[in-house]
Amino acid sequence: LQTSAIQIRFFKLKSLSKMHRIRARREIVPKDWEVIESTMEDFDRKMREAQSEPHEGKRKVESLWPIFRIHHQRSRYLFEMYYKKKEISKELYQFCLDQKLADAALIAKWKKPGFENLCCLRCIQTRDTNFGTNCICRVPKTKLDEARIIECVHCGCRGCSG
Repeated sequence: LQTSAIQIRFFKLKSLSKMHRIRARREIVPKDWEVIESTMEDFDRKMREAQSEPHEGKRKVESLWPIFRIHHQRSRYLFEMYYKKKEISKELYQFCLDQKLADAALIAKWKKPGFENLCCLRCIQTRDTNFGTNCICRVPKTKLDEARIIECVHCGCRGCSG
């Protein structure tokens, strides 16, 4: 009797979360959505292609690199449209952040000095490394060997620090 009650509660919670997702998609979009709509559809199409791309013959981490790259491009596009070019309204920008079309934490880092070209948040997390350091792509290119080709293990970046 107790397990079935737990299963029913879990089922209700699971179905409620699905209902919330449907309602969130029916939100009214801001009036200047047409400015970025075609670009966002292109990013969605590219993301679906990257997710369905076969991963045979690749390392486990390499299969995620195109997804990270598209996610970065989409966030960067919205960042530049709002902060640099000022072509979209604050309502549209906030709507995109609320709908998770862009990474708000990554954009917050881009506003700080030294992180203007940051590729992803995993590259600055020190807990993922053995010695508590940043990713290899955060090392300036002047301090690395010219002949050595580096690629970030997390996202495939080849150097985002400059």
